[in-house]
Amino acid sequence: MKKVNFKLLLISFAAISAFSFTQTATSIKLKGSDTVLPLSQKVAEVYMKQNAGSKVTVTGGGSGVGIAAFLDGTTDIAMSSRPMKMSEKLKLQDAGKAYKEVIVAYDALSVVVNPANKISQLTREQIESIFTGKVTNWKQLGGDDMKIIAYSRESSSGTFEFFKEHVMLNKNYGTGILMMASTGAIVQSVSQTKGAIGYIGFAYMEKTVKALKISYDKGKTFISPSVENAKSKTYPVVRPLYYYYLTKDEKKVKSFITFILSAQGQKIVSEVGYIPKQ
Repeated sequence: MKKVNFKLLLISFAAISAFSFTQTATSIKLKGSDTVLPLSQKVAEVYMKQNAGSKVTVTGGGSGVGIAAFLDGTTDIAMSSRPMKMSEKLKLQDAGKAYKEVIVAYDALSVVVNPANKISQLTREQIESIFTGKVTNWKQLGGDDMKIIAYSRESSSGTFEFFKEHVMLNKNYGTGILMMASTGAIVQSVSQTKGAIGYIGFAYMEKTVKALKISYDKGKTFISPSVENAKSKTYPVVRPLYYYYLTKDEKKVKSFITFILSAQGQKIVSEVGYIPKQ
């Protein structure tokens, strides 16, 4: 009977244990955009099932919150529905931190009203007039004599920034606009308020709200938000969705980034309700 080399056995066991611990300890944190949140959550769920020992934590709070966490080093990946601002880029530059920007999907930003509202389409100018506070009653837009209750995301949101820049052409929001902490809160509020209007990421679309057709050519053509219209570029309010990470962390996050950009990951993008990269 051969003698067991206990020393070799112990070394082998230690090596296996160390490997297992390394696998279990693999952890990635994502934080930021509420728009990107449902996509990242679903991708993380599938990724962890396929990569035993991996842990991916995803939390929302808004693009600004995610980028702030990225700047102070408390998240590995910042999720954002807007490009990083110059001031944010300068902070990273001053700290000597190189970063990478990745577009993971596209979103058809949707303007929604309560289903009881007979208005089904608006021009960009009319939407601007609502959110700047110039128009306060649906009767002014051909609807019922009913007060307009406009809901917006709060200022830390990338969706707030994008809507202000691309729909309101950088006009200021009116003082009567109700700022909401999450996209889900806008959906709930619009669904419960007959005179309500708000804007949401396409993945948050539910039967409890009605998406409006939008015109960017002063009423000549009105286009509804859909994956097909976003892909064909006929819908006028399409935006990229971003991940930001530090170059030094590339090895840590590469597998997850590669997965969301893969055919399987982009299929999840479609399933969640966003538009995959072309």
